[in-house]
Amino acid sequence: MVSKIKTVAFRGIDVLDIDVEVQIANGLPAFTIVGLPDKAVGESKERVRAALHAMGLSLPAKRMTVNLAPADVNKEGSHYDLPIALGLLVAMDVMPQDAVQDFYALGELGLDGGLREVTGVLPAALQAQTQACGLICPQSSGSEAAWAGEIEILAAQSLLQLINHFKGVQVLARPQARLDHHVSKSIRDLSDVKGQETAKRALEITAAGGHNLLMIGPPGSGKSMLASCLPGILPDLTPREALETSIIHSLAGTLPEGGLLRSRPYRDPHHSASQPALVGGGHKAKPGEISLAHHGVLFLDELPEFAKATLESLRQPLETGETLVARVNYHVTYPARFQLVAAMNPCRCGYFGQVEDECTKAPRCAEDYQSKLSGPFLDRIDLQVEVPPLSIEELGTQPTGEPSSVVAQRVEKARLVQADRFAALSAPSLMRVNGDAQGKILEEIAQMEEDAERLMRSAAEKLKLSARGWYRMLRVARTIADLDGAPDKIGSPHIAEALSYRRLRLADL
Repeated sequence: MVSKIKTVAFRGIDVLDIDVEVQIANGLPAFTIVGLPDKAVGESKERVRAALHAMGLSLPAKRMTVNLAPADVNKEGSHYDLPIALGLLVAMDVMPQDAVQDFYALGELGLDGGLREVTGVLPAALQAQTQACGLICPQSSGSEAAWAGEIEILAAQSLLQLINHFKGVQVLARPQARLDHHVSKSIRDLSDVKGQETAKRALEITAAGGHNLLMIGPPGSGKSMLASCLPGILPDLTPREALETSIIHSLAGTLPEGGLLRSRPYRDPHHSASQPALVGGGHKAKPGEISLAHHGVLFLDELPEFAKATLESLRQPLETGETLVARVNYHVTYPARFQLVAAMNPCRCGYFGQVEDECTKAPRCAEDYQSKLSGPFLDRIDLQVEVPPLSIEELGTQPTGEPSSVVAQRVEKARLVQADRFAALSAPSLMRVNGDAQGKILEEIAQMEEDAERLMRSAAEKLKLSARGWYRMLRVARTIADLDGAPDKIGSPHIAEALSYRRLRLADL
């Protein structure tokens, strides 16, 4: 007899159907798993054997073969434990085949028969929904699976509970979907920031239009604090964005307590992070920091301290909104539509431009330090602002600024204007904010008044803006106009402000 049960394999965010086939036949006692299993899958036979023994069941002294089909797809992870165990129970006539034939199953087994949480439950549940099937998973992953919609979900604490459920001895209640209400400690309020009005304005523009931002200033001027304020003025994720982001975090195993994400991710990797850690990859082609920041914020502090190759690898994701991890046998694509916020000192010692504090190597030290950032990389950053230091006297006399809640209302209003504009133009679904606008859509929404166009062309010639720089300035100007309540054409004040955030030579600070 051959029993079958469905499970899944993951290739990036794509979910592949896997059939777990179990055969018990006469022959020398053996337990073999075939179908390109990795180390974790190969070891599942020992976990399954121990889990069944904990329930008082012993494997028959026969030849047992488990085939993971299709056999040419690599199988990775511990979530194959549960489908293999269920397949054995069906083959041993402990459970009927029709009890599990309309279910996908995934979960890791403990030696006592308990079910442990695994990654990827949310995309697996969505795959089960598309196939009109149910899902069997650990109880700790049940609330995550419940977001897939009205499908039958069996979330059990142990293998014994599943057997009792199918025999009618016990009834497993459907788990309840829940949101993640965790508030990151790294999020600060704008009212905590003294002074720095130019940087605050740039932060508001960044939030309203989905732009990228670079802050330059000496140590202790408030760059990191300003960056941590950005999530507090961004609107919550839309249901579609929340689902997309939660799928990535589910695959990475970072979805908090199975709750669907509602606030935008904020990732701040250390400058020692490797290229695979930042853009994705590694042995199992896992999502990197830029994908975990999808629809959120990626903050890179001490920007020039990152490896040059690592920073250059961000150029394509910043343009396309996705990252491609290439392997010999397959390619994996992860979404990476994030807002880049970066901070850096003007030089290695950090005090270039302050005569009393700068080192003896100035200005050479500033030129060498800033040259670590290539022109094409900087060209992809929309706003570049100086964050000057505040004296002790200024810290004591500066009034408290606007709270994040007030700024967030203006950002929300500007984003609603953009959403209505894109909807009226039948723009692609990927275009949600001005920072996403391209091609004819950008030309349509960024029309300028005559004096504004003359100013823009004159500045482009003097500053030698590239084509990319030209269009990015238009996007920023469009966002400034939206914040100022000018929904029609862009005026010269909007162009002038957008150009003030554009610096081509950091050494001029």
